[in-house]
Amino acid sequence: MQKADILLRSNAVFSGLASVSEAGFVAISGNRILAAGPSDGAEYTGPDTQVLDLGERLICPGFTDVHCFFNGYLLTIAGTDLSACQNADQSVADAKAYQKTLVPGATVLARGVHPGFTELNSDRLDQEFGDVPVILFMEGGESCYMNSAARREYHFTPDTCWSESYWRLLKYILGQKEFSVPEFRKYLSMMNSRGITSIKEMGFDDFYGFTKELKKLEQENALTARVHFMSQPVGFPMNLEYGKEMRDSFHGSFVHFSGYNQMTDGSISQLEGEMKSPYLCADTCCVKDIDWEGLRKDTLAADRENFRFSLHAQGDGAICRTMDIFDQCQRGPDGRIKNRHAITDLECSDPVDLERMGALGIVAEIYPQIMSIADQNGKLAMIQEKIGLERGKNYWNRRKMADSGVTISCGTDLPLLYDDIPESIYHTVGAMFPEGGAPFNEENALTVSELLKAWTYGGQYNLGCESQVGTLKAGNLADIAVLDGNVFKTPMDQVRGIKVCLTLVDGKIVHRTI
Repeated sequence: MQKADILLRSNAVFSGLASVSEAGFVAISGNRILAAGPSDGAEYTGPDTQVLDLGERLICPGFTDVHCFFNGYLLTIAGTDLSACQNADQSVADAKAYQKTLVPGATVLARGVHPGFTELNSDRLDQEFGDVPVILFMEGGESCYMNSAARREYHFTPDTCWSESYWRLLKYILGQKEFSVPEFRKYLSMMNSRGITSIKEMGFDDFYGFTKELKKLEQENALTARVHFMSQPVGFPMNLEYGKEMRDSFHGSFVHFSGYNQMTDGSISQLEGEMKSPYLCADTCCVKDIDWEGLRKDTLAADRENFRFSLHAQGDGAICRTMDIFDQCQRGPDGRIKNRHAITDLECSDPVDLERMGALGIVAEIYPQIMSIADQNGKLAMIQEKIGLERGKNYWNRRKMADSGVTISCGTDLPLLYDDIPESIYHTVGAMFPEGGAPFNEENALTVSELLKAWTYGGQYNLGCESQVGTLKAGNLADIAVLDGNVFKTPMDQVRGIKVCLTLVDGKIVHRTI
């Protein structure tokens, strides 16, 4: 009998093939699972087998984040940190000291600047830095101080400080390969420490040449997670020829082109989420002017070329109109859409549309940690003011998705959130805000096994790789995550204390704390 290179044993194994965890083993040979089952796997051990007895630690398939932005993450660490500066003069002095470390003319970037430094106006920064672009992001990154040269170079302002607006800046930062490439490897390592073994990256336009670096990293066997990237048209129209080139270029097991992504509506709290009925506080269903016809044309054009498309929708009106678009796409013999199109976020949905979503075979990309950045009183007050508590019952209705046969996958919109699977259980299974208290819309929650399946099998189904990854069965690629506690048995008020202690990708240990 073939012997394993690595044998994992535990009293808690979640294979993704059942709804419970059970005692058992996973035997790994090379980059694949040799065997898995309810015994101790002793027959697969040999003199060279590395045996890890994990006790009550939970073995799972590797986790998949289907919606993250390395571009955005890179901006959170680019430049110099000015958070310790107590006034405008100190901020300028430290920024000028940092400038001396750069090549002449390079953009001066900083982060963490305190808001309220009114002296850091455009005139002051023009005087201090002249024609060199200077952008000093405030805490949280939602606004900035910048000079005239930066406005001319990057075509955004402090009032339009969001990623789709400053795509030229992201292109510039990504293009600094001596910075971006090492940071991408660290980024994957950070994800590995959270049990992530596959990611779907939103790359603006043509990813600004970064696909060449992905190709090199794959050839060097330097990737520690499987990378599926999408094109999100921002600075330029959707480019199907680029998609075809990328689809033809990547055939390995670590890098794939995954289609196209676009935004539709925005936040309900800002009246930018498109609702079916008007807001209570304003005579509008959405203050944004959404180009639905343009989105329809792009989606159908991509679908004709057998590319998948994900559309980000938050309000029930936007979710419904997104389904109207997907309803026009190619169908398989079963009547479901041929390509695995997805809807991202789905903050407030109409239950009727979720039934339709399941019937069409549209994949859900939910943010299971989204409650971690809110508080119950504030969120309830917003819901009551904007749409009313009756419609608020449809907030984060993952239960209806599961009951309607929707395949659920999980994302973070990183760097909005950082992957933390136990924390996602607290919020999406426990239905609780960070401060605890009474659950919110508890009837909309998932079970632990449903959420773990969404993080594992669901993510791989989203990526079209569920036959190779996402469950612990013989023949699958050995992408595995181990939690240092059994989330099936841990009380909900303690589950956030559980961490990832072991991660394997392609049969290799890429993170270990035990």
